[in-house]
Amino acid sequence: MSDHEARQRTAVVTGAGGGVGGRLVRSLAAQGWNVIAIVRSQAHADELDGIEGVSALTLDLLDSDAIADAAHEIVERFDSRLDLLVHAAAVAAVGPAAQADVHDWNTVLGTNLVAPALLTGSLIESVREAQGTIVFINSGAGERAVGNHAVYAASKHGLRGYADTLRLEESVHRIRVSTIYPGQIATKMLEGIDRALGVHFIPQDYIDPQTVADAVLWVANATPDVHISNVDLRPRQEVSAKFNV
Repeated sequence: MSDHEARQRTAVVTGAGGGVGGRLVRSLAAQGWNVIAIVRSQAHADELDGIEGVSALTLDLLDSDAIADAAHEIVERFDSRLDLLVHAAAVAAVGPAAQADVHDWNTVLGTNLVAPALLTGSLIESVREAQGTIVFINSGAGERAVGNHAVYAASKHGLRGYADTLRLEESVHRIRVSTIYPGQIATKMLEGIDRALGVHFIPQDYIDPQTVADAVLWVANATPDVHISNVDLRPRQEVSAKFNV
């Protein structure tokens, strides 16, 4: 076994307090990864810190200075070689496109697009050193128009453009950049969207968060000969139409 294979792999996961991020952190830890779980609340940090192999870090993704400081702490405290960086944090705003206000735009684009870009830039040298993998959890809204989701869709379309460009630029460093495009996931965020749109939240109609986490694991554990660039995940029975109300 080579030194690279024997070394414990390190991952950073944003949105670790959410459905997908939380499941992913636990799954990675169960596979023996060293995981830095980025969360918003101290309550989530305390919960995740109790898992062997997990170190939680609270971070406001709308604070660019805090992002830079967190990246420095990750590199100095945990590992200068980063095998996996997963951007799972996301927020949404719903309503007609013309009615979105500046708070919606700043919050959603800041969290879903600007923060992943800044954190990636701050950690890129560590990912290059490990010839690691960067995974962006996008959305079906990053591939198509979705009624009442203009701000969210714009942020995810932007994230798609960033990821695709990063993939081209970082190929020389043998970094794998993957984007996962899930349909509706049974999370608290989607429950809030359903409520805002007057749609009945039926978890069994949606994708289980663990399924998305498992897709990330599949990408992260891919053999060295392959680069999994884009993955679409849709609910077994399509439900998108009910969100265009």
